[in-house]
Amino acid sequence: MTNSKRKLSVAPMMDWTDRHCRVFHRKITRHTWLYTEMVTTGALVHGDVARHLRYSEEEHPVALQLGGSDPGELAHSARLGQEWGYDEINLNCGCPSERVQKGAFGACLMAEPQLVADCVKAMRDAVSIDVTVKHRIGIDQVQDPAFVRDFVGTIADAGCRTFIVHARNAILKGLSPKENREIPPLRYEVAYDLKRQFPELEIIINGGVKTDDEIAQHLQHVDGVMLGREAYHNPWLMAGWDARFYGAAATPKTRRQVLEEMIPYIAAQLAEFGPQGLKLNSITRHMLGLMSGLPGARAFRQLLSDPKRLAAGDPALLLEAADRMARAA
Repeated sequence: MTNSKRKLSVAPMMDWTDRHCRVFHRKITRHTWLYTEMVTTGALVHGDVARHLRYSEEEHPVALQLGGSDPGELAHSARLGQEWGYDEINLNCGCPSERVQKGAFGACLMAEPQLVADCVKAMRDAVSIDVTVKHRIGIDQVQDPAFVRDFVGTIADAGCRTFIVHARNAILKGLSPKENREIPPLRYEVAYDLKRQFPELEIIINGGVKTDDEIAQHLQHVDGVMLGREAYHNPWLMAGWDARFYGAAATPKTRRQVLEEMIPYIAAQLAEFGPQGLKLNSITRHMLGLMSGLPGARAFRQLLSDPKRLAAGDPALLLEAADRMARAA
């Protein structure tokens, strides 16, 4: 549809898309937009800012996703995000978990579009970088596309130009977050319709996308596609994205080259934070899917999951795992 800079992105996922995961993904794809795990405004107002906002320069372009519903706290948090150098601030209006609802943010905010608009305006007034919103197409049993259309229209009036649309409803009571990713049916046509209704806005689609061909199909209708679990569990899917979707001329790396490039990063992190502050497993756990689908991949995963070997803290374990996989193939 357009030359959107967010043509492809990896979704913010709690406990998964931490800074180590993002560095690993960046070794595979240069242009794909990366997102942090959701960081609550409370964590930034009252907690250890450096622990929540620390990242590596090579992660760019990287967006900070915030969870909150107080315009003042969101403005403060967005300002911190800009000061730390993030490329975008994203507001979570899509997470259905009851814990998040108790904090009065996430998907339940879709019932209060004017509050979301006030939050977006407060953040836009505080920063010069993009402020975006990630949301669902409805909540509970609301099926009328007019609901999400009015939501987007109200927030667009507050100056938001980019909407990431998880094309399912969020069921706020009775379904777990996992069930909320699987049970409510995907209705991509609702997101497509948003692009037709608001051609001036950047509309990114999210939910259930698994292949490059599916990405290409969605890009006929919207500006960008965000993948979550498929990108995490099968990260090598991203290896062809720069060439196919961004026109990059560079030859893609091999999987082994990615492993080799991760070793100095891991060594530097271990040296900086020490064995008490950082365990090897906190980085390697994100890499278990790198060999997904290849002969011997199980041997690779087994060695990278061996508690005794991980406890030794030697990043060369990555190449040993690759060698063991080659022998097992």
